[in-house]
Amino acid sequence: MNSVSSDTIELKEKHLNQLSDYTEQLYLKPDLRHLFLELTLACNERCFHCGSNCSVPGDNELSTDEFKAIIDQVKEDFDISRIQLCVTGGEPLLRKDFFEIMSYANSKGFKWGMTSNATLITKDVAHKLSEAGMGTISVSIDGLQDTHDKLRGMKNAYDLAMKGVQNLIDENAFKAIQITTVVNHENVRELDQLLEIMKGIDIDSWRVINIEPIGRALLRPEMLCTKEDLKYMFEFIRKARKDGLPVEYGCSHYLGLDYEVEVRDWYWLCNAGVYTASIMSNGDIGACLDIERSPKTIQGNIRRDRLKDVWDNRFEIFRRNWGCDSDKCRTCDHIKYCRGDAAHSWDYENDEPLICMKGVLFE
Repeated sequence: MNSVSSDTIELKEKHLNQLSDYTEQLYLKPDLRHLFLELTLACNERCFHCGSNCSVPGDNELSTDEFKAIIDQVKEDFDISRIQLCVTGGEPLLRKDFFEIMSYANSKGFKWGMTSNATLITKDVAHKLSEAGMGTISVSIDGLQDTHDKLRGMKNAYDLAMKGVQNLIDENAFKAIQITTVVNHENVRELDQLLEIMKGIDIDSWRVINIEPIGRALLRPEMLCTKEDLKYMFEFIRKARKDGLPVEYGCSHYLGLDYEVEVRDWYWLCNAGVYTASIMSNGDIGACLDIERSPKTIQGNIRRDRLKDVWDNRFEIFRRNWGCDSDKCRTCDHIKYCRGDAAHSWDYENDEPLICMKGVLFE
């Protein structure tokens, strides 16, 4: 493992202390910047690592008119110039009213982007996405062809997704096209080959993240990353970035002084409940969509609550240093910076982190 200089460590500590002070203020005055809309739990793939267990439409999913009413409400209550709508699922394009909803959001002045498996993005769909005002998209590619198809439980998923990416590129109308790869114990050694593929595609960034012990992944513990897998992945990302390539780690975890700012553009901060809120397909209101859905984490429902009221008066569970609740975290030297790590990988029953990079990347 490479190490950084003492001067760099000192600078990072200074920045992290400033970020810690800023975060305390953010807990008091949160700033909604990303609003996730989970349009449906329906999906045409069966990804083994899916955090939301998506397969078929959920019970009592929001209607077209209800989504339009949400858009009207948010426009009325918030400064939408500061908000990005992040559309997800399931596979959002499976909703027959997808373009009606998103064209309506566009007509109201919203910026929006989407997460998709891209298997349904034909040239015509890419053009319709442009017409509906989509600015950004993240497409999932989780390995080389055979690996991707196996992990996603769909024959020809890789070919369809890559054609979808090319259709988006050919449309030449989007601010950013990103590919996201979820690294697990099986595909981690394919990163170098994947990098060569990504170099040949005119995408804006490649986001590499590790599998999390949530959702369906809990049924496949042998696929979770080992310490060696994680070290390999982070060194891979760091080297690629040093070579000037647009590879980045996601916002998943605090990485310690050696890796912070080395594998992504800035320091880690969990956005859940301070920058980010979500409306689920059944109307439930929460923070990050990857967070365990329970009475503790669900903050309301859009069918009976106004989002602005929930944002202003709830979310207390996320606006604090929850690491202070844990015997494992409370005495850690990094608790001021880590704050218990990510809300989506916190065990809300036992008050402890499901993932901690201490002992993996730092001591």
